[in-house]
Amino acid sequence: MAVSKLACIYSALILHDDEVTVKEDKINALLKAAGVNVEPLWPVLLAKALSNVNIASLICNVAVGGPAPTAGGAVLPASTATPAEEKKKEEAKKEKSEESNDDMGFGLFD
Repeated sequence: MAVSKLACIYSALILHDDEVTVKEDKINALLKAAGVNVEPLWPVLLAKALSNVNIASLICNVAVGGPAPTAGGAVLPASTATPAEEKKKEEAKKEKSEESNDDMGFGLFD
């Protein structure tokens, strides 16, 4: 991540920690005090993005993002089946796999 983006994010966290509303001018003041030069776009975008967000909740729920993404990038739907239904599904899959071996039409010793 670019230094300018990180500097803006750290500024927003500092402001939140000091219980100051995260605004563009406040972020710019912190960046100037730290001697960090950033593109003027980043403080504006970050301030707008965080204007209606509960930052404390965002920080506390970082790890509660939902299921991990799969290799293909698709998110798997959450299972709403009860454990009994899932057990039945597993048994049905097991039976299908056993049946598919019997349907070959010949045996190993025929």
